[in-house]
Amino acid sequence: MTLPRYAFIKANWHSDIVDRALDGFAELIPMDQIDVYDVPGAFEMPLLARDLAQTGRYAAVAAAAFVVDGGIYRHDFVAQAVVDGLMRAGFDSGVPVLSVSLTPHHYQETDHHNAIYRAHFVEKGREAARAALKITETRAALRPAVAAA
Repeated sequence: MTLPRYAFIKANWHSDIVDRALDGFAELIPMDQIDVYDVPGAFEMPLLARDLAQTGRYAAVAAAAFVVDGGIYRHDFVAQAVVDGLMRAGFDSGVPVLSVSLTPHHYQETDHHNAIYRAHFVEKGREAARAALKITETRAALRPAVAAA
Protein backbone atom coordinates (compact mmCIF):
# COMPACT_ATOMS: atom_id res chain seq x y z
CA MET A 1 0.00 0.00 0.00
CA THR A 2 1.37 3.38 -1.01
CA LEU A 3 1.35 6.06 1.67
CA PRO A 4 -0.46 9.26 0.78
CA ARG A 5 1.58 12.28 -0.26
CA TYR A 6 0.98 15.85 0.80
CA ALA A 7 2.06 19.11 -0.77
CA PHE A 8 3.07 22.00 1.48
CA ILE A 9 3.37 25.48 -0.04
CA LYS A 10 5.02 28.21 1.95
CA ALA A 11 5.33 31.88 1.17
CA ASN A 12 8.83 33.28 1.51
CA TRP A 13 7.64 36.61 2.93
CA HIS A 14 8.39 36.40 6.69
CA SER A 15 9.87 32.93 6.14
CA ASP A 16 11.39 32.92 9.63
CA ILE A 17 7.79 32.74 10.90
CA VAL A 18 6.01 30.92 8.04
CA ASP A 19 8.51 28.06 7.91
CA ARG A 20 7.49 27.10 11.45
CA ALA A 21 4.16 25.87 10.03
CA LEU A 22 6.04 23.20 8.10
CA ASP A 23 7.79 22.22 11.35
CA GLY A 24 4.41 21.63 12.99
CA PHE A 25 3.01 19.85 9.91
CA ALA A 26 6.01 17.50 9.85
CA GLU A 27 5.52 16.58 13.50
CA LEU A 28 2.46 14.57 12.42
CA ILE A 29 3.19 13.71 8.78
CA PRO A 30 6.67 12.40 8.00
CA MET A 31 8.80 14.60 5.73
CA ASP A 32 9.21 11.72 3.28
CA GLN A 33 5.47 12.05 2.54
CA ILE A 34 5.63 15.83 2.06
CA ASP A 35 6.72 17.74 -1.04
CA VAL A 36 7.60 21.34 -0.16
CA TYR A 37 7.16 24.25 -2.55
CA ASP A 38 8.26 27.84 -1.96
CA VAL A 39 6.52 30.83 -3.50
CA PRO A 40 7.42 34.53 -3.22
CA GLY A 41 4.31 35.55 -1.31
CA ALA A 42 0.77 34.66 -0.36
CA PHE A 43 -0.76 35.79 -3.65
CA GLU A 44 1.11 33.07 -5.56
CA MET A 45 -0.22 30.22 -3.42
CA PRO A 46 -3.72 29.58 -4.85
CA LEU A 47 -2.59 29.00 -8.44
CA LEU A 48 0.20 26.64 -7.39
CA ALA A 49 -2.17 24.88 -4.96
CA ARG A 50 -4.61 24.26 -7.80
CA ASP A 51 -1.86 23.04 -10.13
CA LEU A 52 -0.45 20.68 -7.50
CA ALA A 53 -3.88 19.36 -6.58
CA GLN A 54 -4.73 18.69 -10.22
CA THR A 55 -1.68 16.45 -10.63
CA GLY A 56 -3.49 13.73 -8.70
CA ARG A 57 -0.34 13.06 -6.64
CA TYR A 58 -1.55 14.56 -3.37
CA ALA A 59 -4.15 13.59 -0.80
CA ALA A 60 -4.17 17.23 0.33
CA VAL A 61 -2.34 20.50 -0.22
CA ALA A 62 -1.51 22.89 2.63
CA ALA A 63 -0.49 26.50 2.07
CA ALA A 64 1.12 28.79 4.65
CA ALA A 65 1.59 32.55 4.61
CA PHE A 66 1.80 35.49 7.00
CA VAL A 67 -0.01 38.51 5.57
CA VAL A 68 0.76 41.65 7.53
CA ASP A 69 -0.18 45.28 7.21
CA GLY A 70 2.79 46.78 5.42
CA GLY A 71 1.13 50.16 5.07
CA ILE A 72 1.19 49.99 1.27
CA TYR A 73 -1.86 47.85 0.51
CA ARG A 74 -4.90 46.52 2.29
CA HIS A 75 -3.58 43.34 3.87
CA ASP A 76 -7.10 42.19 4.71
CA PHE A 77 -7.96 42.34 0.99
CA VAL A 78 -4.90 40.25 0.13
CA ALA A 79 -5.67 37.72 2.87
CA GLN A 80 -9.29 37.36 1.74
CA ALA A 81 -8.26 36.92 -1.90
CA VAL A 82 -5.74 34.23 -0.90
CA VAL A 83 -8.17 32.27 1.25
CA ASP A 84 -10.88 32.51 -1.44
CA GLY A 85 -8.37 31.34 -4.05
CA LEU A 86 -7.26 28.39 -1.93
CA MET A 87 -10.88 27.39 -1.36
CA ARG A 88 -11.57 27.60 -5.08
CA ALA A 89 -8.45 25.52 -5.83
CA GLY A 90 -9.88 22.78 -3.64
CA PHE A 91 -13.29 22.96 -5.26
CA ASP A 92 -11.87 23.05 -8.79
CA SER A 93 -9.52 20.13 -8.23
CA GLY A 94 -11.55 17.97 -5.86
CA VAL A 95 -8.51 17.78 -3.56
CA PRO A 96 -8.55 19.34 -0.09
CA VAL A 97 -6.57 22.58 0.03
CA LEU A 98 -5.87 23.74 3.56
CA SER A 99 -4.96 27.26 4.61
CA VAL A 100 -2.38 28.15 7.21
CA SER A 101 -2.59 31.78 6.14
CA LEU A 102 -2.73 34.17 9.06
CA THR A 103 -3.43 37.89 9.10
CA PRO A 104 -2.74 39.47 12.48
CA HIS A 105 -4.41 42.76 13.28
CA HIS A 106 -1.62 44.21 15.39
CA TYR A 107 1.66 42.66 14.30
CA GLN A 108 4.83 44.59 15.05
CA GLU A 109 8.22 43.35 14.00
CA THR A 110 9.56 42.92 17.52
CA ASP A 111 11.27 39.93 19.13
CA HIS A 112 8.21 39.45 21.32
CA HIS A 113 5.70 39.36 18.44
CA ASN A 114 7.99 37.23 16.27
CA ALA A 115 8.30 34.64 19.04
CA ILE A 116 4.53 34.57 19.53
CA TYR A 117 3.83 34.08 15.82
CA ARG A 118 6.59 31.49 15.34
CA ALA A 119 5.00 29.38 18.08
CA HIS A 120 1.53 30.02 16.67
CA PHE A 121 2.60 28.87 13.21
CA VAL A 122 3.95 25.61 14.64
CA GLU A 123 0.54 24.95 16.17
CA LYS A 124 -1.29 25.96 12.99
CA GLY A 125 0.95 23.56 11.06
CA ARG A 126 -0.04 20.77 13.43
CA GLU A 127 -3.70 21.67 12.97
CA ALA A 128 -3.32 21.57 9.18
CA ALA A 129 -1.65 18.14 9.43
CA ARG A 130 -4.46 16.83 11.61
CA ALA A 131 -6.99 18.14 9.10
CA ALA A 132 -5.07 16.65 6.16
CA LEU A 133 -4.87 13.25 7.85
CA LYS A 134 -8.52 13.27 8.84
CA ILE A 135 -9.84 14.35 5.45
CA THR A 136 -7.61 11.73 3.78
CA GLU A 137 -9.01 9.04 6.08
CA THR A 138 -12.60 10.18 5.59
CA ARG A 139 -12.33 10.35 1.82
CA ALA A 140 -10.68 6.90 1.69
CA ALA A 141 -13.60 5.48 3.68
CA LEU A 142 -16.06 7.05 1.22
CA ARG A 143 -14.44 5.54 -1.88
CA PRO A 144 -16.06 2.09 -1.60
CA ALA A 145 -19.50 3.66 -1.07
CA VAL A 146 -19.04 6.03 -4.01
CA ALA A 147 -17.78 3.21 -6.27
CA ALA A 148 -20.79 1.04 -5.35
CA ALA A 149 -23.30 3.79 -6.12
